[in-house]
Amino acid sequence: MKAAIMQPYFLPYIGYFQLISSVDLFVVYDNIKYTKKGWINRNRMLQNGKDVMFSLPLKSDSDYLDVWERELAADFSRDKLLNQFKGAYRRAPYFAQAFPLIEQIVRHDEPNLFKFIHNSIVRTCEHLGITTEIRISSDIAIDHNLKNQEKVLALCEAVGASTYVNAIGGMELYSRAEFRTLDIELKFIESKPFKYAQFDNEFVPWLSIIDVLMFNPLDAIRECINSNYELI
Repeated sequence: MKAAIMQPYFLPYIGYFQLISSVDLFVVYDNIKYTKKGWINRNRMLQNGKDVMFSLPLKSDSDYLDVWERELAADFSRDKLLNQFKGAYRRAPYFAQAFPLIEQIVRHDEPNLFKFIHNSIVRTCEHLGITTEIRISSDIAIDHNLKNQEKVLALCEAVGASTYVNAIGGMELYSRAEFRTLDIELKFIESKPFKYAQFDNEFVPWLSIIDVLMFNPLDAIRECINSNYELI
């Protein structure tokens, strides 16, 4: 059984969904420290030919809290964020197909950051036809005080994984030899370029899945998710 484990990201790039699709079980961390300058509650979209940030505003709180302990800001305007997406993509060829999903995700009535993002991942996977089982890390019985590779190994053992697939950026973080001691094969997923027309602009790669959805038919996106990568 192939498994992958990742932080929760809000409307991430297509490679995140390739990772989910490539495994039988996807574990999403809820009991991991929130990183202020990471990608948990923000991503990039195309606006006037350039990549710009969009984000979920958070309630002011301690920088030491885990993701599941963080809350969306009380004054988070869902209409404002949706209008930002509309302004950027209303002329995109697949806006009418993609926007209802984005609206459903953004209007989700949930103040907790993790639960809000978890819902967005599940809804996007359903839209893309990804049937991988998704579990929450804190629901799995391990010592959750473990860190880094030790925590990943414990989670893999607990769910009975024979193969662990990680994003390519983690190659320096994990040891194939350590995984082999537990009879687990370690693989890394490397996304291949997926280039498409973005109006008449120079192509900007690796933007949020929103950008992919706005400019491509679902069949092409699903094909890319299912095959446009290598496991190394």
